[in-house]
Amino acid sequence: MLVVLRSLAFTVMLYGFTWLMLLVIWPFFLLPDRRAWPLVKLWGRIVVWLHRVVGGTRVEWRGLENIPEGGFLVAAKHQAMWETFALIPMFDSAAFVLKHELGRIPIFGFGTRQMGMIAIDRSAGARALIEMTQRAKQAIAEGRQVIIFPEGTRTLPGGPPAYKVGVGYIYEACGAPCLPVALNSGLYWPRRSWLRYPGTIIVEFLPPIAPGMPRREFLAKLERDIEDASDRLIAEAAASRRPPPIPARAEPAAPSA
Repeated sequence: MLVVLRSLAFTVMLYGFTWLMLLVIWPFFLLPDRRAWPLVKLWGRIVVWLHRVVGGTRVEWRGLENIPEGGFLVAAKHQAMWETFALIPMFDSAAFVLKHELGRIPIFGFGTRQMGMIAIDRSAGARALIEMTQRAKQAIAEGRQVIIFPEGTRTLPGGPPAYKVGVGYIYEACGAPCLPVALNSGLYWPRRSWLRYPGTIIVEFLPPIAPGMPRREFLAKLERDIEDASDRLIAEAAASRRPPPIPARAEPAAPSA
């Protein structure tokens, strides 16, 4: 019952605070040079704080020394909505690769465009892949950190991976290192559920993959590094004094695109 009450309180605060911050930030979206970015990072930090104080979910960051300087590619495991805001404060000037449908959300969509986020229309096929690669290359050349979820959608903890080729094209084109990110957030912030469970989410920044590797080799290494580390973090959570209540379940892998 306590989990239900805390989850309900956090959900109300999350959406209420988010819309309040959007109203505060939107005039800054009109300014040049992404001057709204410090406020966006502040929003991310406060939401993580609310998740800890209200939801009882802490965060442990590992491998911070592995984060490069300047522009680079970030390839993160995606198990929950949590990482879409929690990763923001960890980088100087992030540019997320996101679904173009998010651009239709009032104020929020305008903000993503003004902040130089990389929206892609998946129905556009090869054209979308080319455009995404070009925009990501430009953002990295400007010294930004391009964050992409290589599987394209949230996956269940411990489920079979379904990595797409898009991250490989960006890596090949940008000539910059790729920072793999493993996590176990889906154990405490399950997808398609508003319940939030107490415990400790672990995020691990793995050693960067240097540029110049052939695309197929890069994709194989990226998947191996992220999946092995994420499985380890899931097992570590299960063996903790306070194991998460959400078991890892397998589901059929989606076809690559």
